[in-house]
Amino acid sequence: MNDIKFSTLEEVKQNQKGVLLIDKDVDWTSHDVVAKVRGITGVRRIGHAGTLDPLATGLLIVLVSREFTKLQDQFMKQDKEYEVEAKFGLTTDSYDSMGNIVDTVDWEEIKELTEEEVRHAMKEFVGEIEQTVPAFSAVKVKGKKLYEKARKGKIDLATLPKRMVTIYDFKLLDFKSDSKEKSVTAKFSTKVSSGTYIRSLIHDLGQKLKIGAHVTALRRTSIGEIRVDLASKL
Repeated sequence: MNDIKFSTLEEVKQNQKGVLLIDKDVDWTSHDVVAKVRGITGVRRIGHAGTLDPLATGLLIVLVSREFTKLQDQFMKQDKEYEVEAKFGLTTDSYDSMGNIVDTVDWEEIKELTEEEVRHAMKEFVGEIEQTVPAFSAVKVKGKKLYEKARKGKIDLATLPKRMVTIYDFKLLDFKSDSKEKSVTAKFSTKVSSGTYIRSLIHDLGQKLKIGAHVTALRRTSIGEIRVDLASKL
């Protein structure tokens, strides 16, 4: 990737090809970004390298023209870094705040959770681990995307596919227990291998602590050596 020159939107519009680094806003899907770039440039052959959930913000690599879309796998296989915020004591079916609540824990139990307990539990998620793919994901099973089946309630959580991923780094940046709001929240940074679901990582951490957790904010800060600081808002 070191020999690839990144383009501005104006350069792509003029040359009809290039690689764009977009800092995606919340509520946009990756498809929304591609559709917007397609509308601005007039180029039909456009792809992206690594889907971001609507909840997520941060680095999205957009590939314009056949010359660059064929490089998709090269970008996709890179390690990635994220910053993620989570709330404990509440579990959702999508593993984030956009899903339906499936389990809650009383405040009297939540408030007992300590920073030390969280740090200790996090250690078990560093290294190569087996991770269950979220029900609300674009992974295909028997030719159909999981989220399509999940929305219809036609999915058996016990049969969700599993994959081996690597968590290179998992750090706790902040931990807050707010008795007034009756909430315990935390902020993390993590570096992971391609194919890792951060929503699953936080969900599994919550299960390990026997209290539940879900993602409330997620930001991708890098793909390989490419950092979000180089990206532009669309």
